[in-house]
Amino acid sequence: MNKEHAYKTAAGLLMAAVVATGLTACGGTQVSRVGANKQIDVTDKWNSTDSKLVAKQMIKDMVSFPWLEKWNQKHDRMPRVIIKTVRNKSHEHIPTDTFINDLKRAMLRNGQVEFVSGGAAREEVREERKEQDIYASEDTRAEMGAETGADFALAGSINSTVQQADGTRVTFYQVDLNLVDMTTTQEVWYGQKKIKKVAEKGGFF
Repeated sequence: MNKEHAYKTAAGLLMAAVVATGLTACGGTQVSRVGANKQIDVTDKWNSTDSKLVAKQMIKDMVSFPWLEKWNQKHDRMPRVIIKTVRNKSHEHIPTDTFINDLKRAMLRNGQVEFVSGGAAREEVREERKEQDIYASEDTRAEMGAETGADFALAGSINSTVQQADGTRVTFYQVDLNLVDMTTTQEVWYGQKKIKKVAEKGGFF
């Protein structure tokens, strides 16, 4: 084999490698940017769309019950609601903090109730207030003992069941929430939302 033929062979092999690499890249993963609110179901598991829609629908249902009208007839301010605990009793990991945040947003956007912070957020504010009491000037520090108390407490759970047969899987989610009067412990609202998802073998399995 002469040098010219060897050079041509090497160049041909290099070109083939480049083409193969390009074809592999074209057949690889492609990523596109979409709006955060666009509904995309890549599995049959609980997702952000479920969280937002359930929160919005349940808060809408909550403020449609008679308790709110009765409250407004007796008071000249909106009722204050605190979210206690939403327990995940489903078969999968569900970020309940995200769902709680969606509930908060739905309440604030609805504008018929006021939201009172609880849990870790409240403890952080209390710690900051303690530091202000030491380091901030008297005319700028937040007062101790001036927190806004909640009138009602919201709590609930997320449950699920899964049925599978002949290449089809049906996942059923049920969200239960209840609103309790903090003074009387009377349950003034109970809400329930159900979601059913069907997955065929070869797609989500």
